[in-house]
Amino acid sequence: MRFLNFITELDEASTKDIAELNKFIESALKDDRFIGEACLPLLKGGKRLRPLLFFICAKSTGDFSLKRVLPLAAAIELIHTASLVHDDILDQSKIRRGIATSNAKYGAQIAVLIGDYLFAKAFQLVAEGNYGDKVSLVLSKLVRDLCIGEITQDRSLFQVPTMTEYYYKIRMKTAVFLASCCRLGGIVSELDKTEVDSLTDYGINLGLAFQITDDILDFFGDTNITGKALGGDLKSGVITLPVIRALEVSPQSNTLYEIVTKQNLSDTDITKAIDIIKKSDSLEYSKTRAYTHIEAARINLSDLINNSVAHILEKIASFVVDRTW
Repeated sequence: MRFLNFITELDEASTKDIAELNKFIESALKDDRFIGEACLPLLKGGKRLRPLLFFICAKSTGDFSLKRVLPLAAAIELIHTASLVHDDILDQSKIRRGIATSNAKYGAQIAVLIGDYLFAKAFQLVAEGNYGDKVSLVLSKLVRDLCIGEITQDRSLFQVPTMTEYYYKIRMKTAVFLASCCRLGGIVSELDKTEVDSLTDYGINLGLAFQITDDILDFFGDTNITGKALGGDLKSGVITLPVIRALEVSPQSNTLYEIVTKQNLSDTDITKAIDIIKKSDSLEYSKTRAYTHIEAARINLSDLINNSVAHILEKIASFVVDRTW
C-alpha cells in the first residue's frame, strides 16, 4: 500500500497501468482452478517495481500502447514471483508478504512446479505477444542470471565474501532484473542503442542501490515499519555489506566472524552481531555506497531525450535509497 501511494504521487498514469496489469495477470492465470488459487495470492502483494520500470521506459516515445505491452509486463512480474517461490523453497521460508509460502502450504514438490508453471506462463505470454528475438533474449538471459545468482549464494552461505563476490551476487540476484526491465522498455519503444544502453546502466545501478538499501534495513530498519525481524540474513547465512564492513573495521571483528560463520545461530548470537555492526561505521559506509550507485544511475538519465521519463526515473532513484521499508 505504501508503494502504491508512492506510485500515485509519482505518476497518475502509472497507477492506472499497474491496476490494468493486476487485472491482466488474474485473467492470465486461469488455465487451471487449483493453479489459479495457488498462484494468485502470491501475486497480491509486492511493490510491482519491475513492471513499473518497464512501463515508464516503454513510454520513452509517443506511440505507447498499454494493450500491446501488458503481456510483457505480466511476464516480468510472473518471472519475479516464480523466482520468489523457488527462493522460499531453498530458504524453507514459511511466510512471504504476510501469507503462507507455496512450500509451507502445499509442500516443496508442488511449490517447485508452481514456480516452474509461472516461468512457463511468462514465456508463453511473450511468445503470444510476438515481441521479437531481442525481448526473448533479454528474458532468457535474465532467468539464467537469476539462477546463477541463487546458486552462487546458496553455495556460499555462512562464508564471508570479498567485496567483489558480494557485488557479483547482488548484481545477478537483483540489479540484472531491474536493468532488464528498463532495457525491455527501451526495446519496445524502439529507442536507439545509446538510449537503450543508458536505461540499462540506470537499471543496474538502481538495482545495486536497491539491494544495498535492503541489506542496510536488515540491521538498521525499524521492525514496526519493515515488518521483519533484524538480522534475518544472518540467520539464513547470507553475509551482506554491513557485515563485511564491520569485519574490516570493528575491534570486535574476530567475535563477529565467529558468529556469522556459525550455522544455527541463536537469538543471542544475532543480537550480539547486530550490536557489533551498529557500533561500527557500517551504516554510513553502506549508505555512501548506495548513494554512489544512485548518482551513477542519475548520470545515465542525461542521455534520454524524453525529459518526463527521466524525471520519473529520477524520483524512483530517490525513493530506492530513502525508503525505510
